[in-house]
Amino acid sequence: MQFRDLKKQYEALKHEIDAEIASVIENSQFIGGGKVREFEERIAESVGRKYCVSCANGTDALEMMLRTWKIGKNDAVFVPSFTFMSTAEVVSLVGAQPFFVDIDPETFNMDAGSLESTIKMVLEQGKYTPKAVIPVDLFGLPADFEKIQKTADRYGLLILEDGAQGYGGSIAGKKSCSFGNASTTSFFPAKPLGCYGDGGAIFTDKEKDMLMLRSLCVHGKGKEKYENIRIGRNSRLDSLQAAVLLPKLKAFWAYELKAVNHVAEQYTALLKDYVVTPVVKPGFCSSWAQYTIKCADAEQRKALQQFLKSSGIPSMVYYPLGLHQQQAFADSGLKNRPLPVTEEMTQRVLSLPMHPYLSEDEVVSIAEQVKIFMKGIK
Repeated sequence: MQFRDLKKQYEALKHEIDAEIASVIENSQFIGGGKVREFEERIAESVGRKYCVSCANGTDALEMMLRTWKIGKNDAVFVPSFTFMSTAEVVSLVGAQPFFVDIDPETFNMDAGSLESTIKMVLEQGKYTPKAVIPVDLFGLPADFEKIQKTADRYGLLILEDGAQGYGGSIAGKKSCSFGNASTTSFFPAKPLGCYGDGGAIFTDKEKDMLMLRSLCVHGKGKEKYENIRIGRNSRLDSLQAAVLLPKLKAFWAYELKAVNHVAEQYTALLKDYVVTPVVKPGFCSSWAQYTIKCADAEQRKALQQFLKSSGIPSMVYYPLGLHQQQAFADSGLKNRPLPVTEEMTQRVLSLPMHPYLSEDEVVSIAEQVKIFMKGIK
């Protein structure tokens, strides 16, 4: 059994993917070109943004948007601690200072109350100027943008939505990757919409920002190919990856999003009396990058993982450390507060196999093993 079965997806889409790849090879336009522009237009339309600028990966997407906003030295950017390294890493890469925010224990997403208290702490310290917040749509579920937007507005902060795991989610019909002042996503293979390598995208409604991003993606290019008007980077989605993503994008909206939500409903119905299952609040829709349960503690989680492994069932811990606990930020010199919810969740969370091609029998089999284990420890 695969944690996220990309082989099954390929089998379902083989004809379309192979045909798109073959057309790129036949045309021999491997960098940029029609496939990339077609994909950018289609995915921008799918989320309701005016512009999409594709790039090499989701990390570059975040960094280049911060650079476009001229965020840098002595600026404070607020990020959830319970997420992947990229979200905070890019803040440091542009010379700004990340400040870590605690999460809602039910949704695992940024807690607006903790955000406000962290902003107040930074203002009281007086060393950094609050400039932006990067909420993450963790595990496919959009962050609570209504509350976060109100807090950001009170303090004049820009919002950069990190939708690396969130593409396909929504709040009251408004799609992930359309919230805040700008948004990003990742096409890493295991993401809800993944390519066959690395890839990413930035979404914006501002033409000025779109033009800056296109320049940054290609060595700070100006109007001409060999005119460089700023320091940029080499960060492009190549045509072969766009060829893979085009049929995947179609399948995602045609049936995969519905299928993965059906899998989640099955899991929850089978497991809700045995473990703490994920919470999707009214009005929210998740794209289920992960299905994450909560165990009692780290010891129980480790035992459950080993039990599942003995039955051939993979599982993953996202994330064993909060970003505020990572060595990479140990020398930042900040006197940041402990983040108790993040620290608790790092000891309790466990993600089960999750993808649109899980059969009902597979879901039942996985859930049955979890139930057997939990019954055995009661």
